[in-house]
Amino acid sequence: MAVAGAWAMVVGGMAPTAVAADAQSNQWYLDAMRAEEMWKVTIGEGIKVAVIDSGVNPSTPSLKGQVLKGVNATEEAAGGSTNDYHGQGTTTAELIAGTGKGGGLRGLAPGVKIIPVRIPLLKHDDVPRINDPMARAIRAAADSDAQIINISVGNEHTIGLDTFGQHSALEYAVHKGKLLIAGVGDTAEKGNKAQYPARFPEVVGVASSDRGGRATRQSQHGKYVDISAPGEDIPRWCDAEFQSYCDDGGGAVAATALASASAALVWSVHPEWTANQVLRVLFDTADREGWVEGTHSYYSGHGGIRPGMNVLDGKGNPGAPDAKLLPDEVMPSPSSPPTPSASAASQAPKAKPGGNAVVAGSGEKAEGVGQLGLIIGAAAAILAGGAFAVARKRHRRS
Repeated sequence: MAVAGAWAMVVGGMAPTAVAADAQSNQWYLDAMRAEEMWKVTIGEGIKVAVIDSGVNPSTPSLKGQVLKGVNATEEAAGGSTNDYHGQGTTTAELIAGTGKGGGLRGLAPGVKIIPVRIPLLKHDDVPRINDPMARAIRAAADSDAQIINISVGNEHTIGLDTFGQHSALEYAVHKGKLLIAGVGDTAEKGNKAQYPARFPEVVGVASSDRGGRATRQSQHGKYVDISAPGEDIPRWCDAEFQSYCDDGGGAVAATALASASAALVWSVHPEWTANQVLRVLFDTADREGWVEGTHSYYSGHGGIRPGMNVLDGKGNPGAPDAKLLPDEVMPSPSSPPTPSASAASQAPKAKPGGNAVVAGSGEKAEGVGQLGLIIGAAAAILAGGAFAVARKRHRRS
């Protein structure tokens, strides 16, 4: 992104008031993304975002009045609290829609309303339960008034046979015109196994970038990456006590929140657009200056997200409405890995001393796991109590 060099943000873990003040003064990406200018045009009013996460605390100063009635998908029966038991979901909500009141975090789209959908947090290698709360959460979000579904939770296990219902739930949400956004994960240095649901073709897979606009070393990479957003040095609530922010936040959770907020800003300016048209514009205006036409970075997808290009500059071609709403079909990448341009290759994280960085566009390492590994993984999942099959994200031409 042209603004890439400007991003920076740090929060300390002190007393709540002081921490909050520092959080605001160090929300570096807001300047880089021209937030103040965009807020003169729109703050995302009229848009609702369903946050599938650990729940949301509606009582933080920055979220008072911003949180609507939600759904607890952790239990079989409907009902139950949607309060945050971890802190992650509240951080996500503030990054999207925080008002900044009381010195709290300012969201990129402070006019948005949040619909919390509470689920258990999974580790990246957790085996989902047979009765999958994620599938229930996605369906609940699809049945809500939310236009955008922000998914902050995922894991590496494939669900190709739809044993756990996630893919059917995603298709259901797409049919209802929702825009599905999920992080690609933060375990690139632990094998770079693709993370679901981000790898499903119905979902916009978001990678996290550092202050210089490059992919972070932790961010997963592969051809399922659709776009990137800031994900380094982003503050987070330290825990569910909500007494202080910690300065080690970021990654896929933050990047996904900022991508969702970006989509909300664009959609609020063009409420007549479909989800697919909003997505087309986000891809069309993403930063990929100097890239070879038609190439796709395994680290940043179509590039760094820039909602201001549309909100402020009126750029981006929405195209015709498309009922399928598949991110891979909006702006297809080549069926075989292209030779990356210098700019596309520059999206790769810097190698550690003595190490090697995977080159953007290199298919073998980007996938991080071969067919045999997937088969073995599926077998292990069956032994754990569930039947899994490989679901490889398709990249097709529209």
